[in-house]
Amino acid sequence: MDRLTNPIRPYAWGSATAIPHLLGTEPTGEPQAEMWMGAHPGAPSGTDRGPLNEVIDAAPERELGPEAVAKFGPHLPFLLKLLAAGAPLSLQVHPDLRQAQQGYEAEERAGIPLAAPHRNYKDANHKPELVCALTEFDGLCGFRDPEESARLLEGLGVDSLKPYADLLRAHPEEAALREVLTAILSADRTEMAHTVTEATAAAQRLSGPYAPYADLAHHFPGDPGVIAAMLLNHVRLQPGEALYLGAGVPHAYLDGLGVEIMANSDNVLRCGLTPKHVDVPELLRIVRFEATDPAILRPEASPDGEEVYDTPIDEFRLSRYVLPASSGRHDLTAPTPQILLCTAGTVRAGTNDLGPGQSVFVPAGEKAEVSGTGTIFRATVVA
Repeated sequence: MDRLTNPIRPYAWGSATAIPHLLGTEPTGEPQAEMWMGAHPGAPSGTDRGPLNEVIDAAPERELGPEAVAKFGPHLPFLLKLLAAGAPLSLQVHPDLRQAQQGYEAEERAGIPLAAPHRNYKDANHKPELVCALTEFDGLCGFRDPEESARLLEGLGVDSLKPYADLLRAHPEEAALREVLTAILSADRTEMAHTVTEATAAAQRLSGPYAPYADLAHHFPGDPGVIAAMLLNHVRLQPGEALYLGAGVPHAYLDGLGVEIMANSDNVLRCGLTPKHVDVPELLRIVRFEATDPAILRPEASPDGEEVYDTPIDEFRLSRYVLPASSGRHDLTAPTPQILLCTAGTVRAGTNDLGPGQSVFVPAGEKAEVSGTGTIFRATVVA
């Protein structure tokens, strides 16, 4: 197996301390938002054999196994991350596979450069994702019941929000959510900034259920995404709990440290809370306008101690082992590629001693035994 050297992405929303604290290193003073573990060409992990994407490209069937290559192609189908949010991420949604393929092909035909700021589709893949909390973790996930959103907006006592509350009550659910989100994102920016300022003052005064939105407005004053965010469920995960985010579900991470795994894609449609491009017509084509209960996932334990986070897709499978001192050795050998990430204690993976934040890549079929006292996350695929 290959010990990984993993790049850290310094996005502005990242915490300056959470990842260094886990790694036991000194903070640099700069944000450290994500540590990437995988073979994404934009920031591949390093190994003693070279960048992981080049190692896989040189011998895909040996590294990934014939079953994974036959199902997903000659590339690692997932990207594993440590994600440390010190400020809110943009309010966003991801396309399904068909939408991603259509969108990518359309932008390719239009000759839009991949690096263009107004480009929506960087690849032709979907981006389902799962985040598992290592600390208390706050996020927004999926639409609330429209009636609940109407009451929340009315509770602010801002006259310019009353039409949105009325719309939420005046139509069937899908039409109500679509019409209100469209109205918020298409409103005159000056008028909306004034509305957000009034709503922010009320949210700060009322606190309670309004506190997350007051914090959003602190980071993004005047942004219409603050009002759009009030249509979504606020979720607080405890360590070990997780959220699965499928196609079309609007969401944003607000604060906390977690392990995130996703299909190997970079396709994001933004709804707000960002200075970046917001393509309202394309966004409205992708969003699933339905109220959802943001079901919190808790791992299902198997007899051998593996705790699996069950998801409905095959590009990734995330599980963890919480190893007591007396647990002995666990054989994780599999016919599929794996990344093993330690998040607590000291775990021995093969001949590698891993501390928090350290990881290894295990090629398909390679012997993989773990032991020690700590927590290790196991990322692989369902082939």
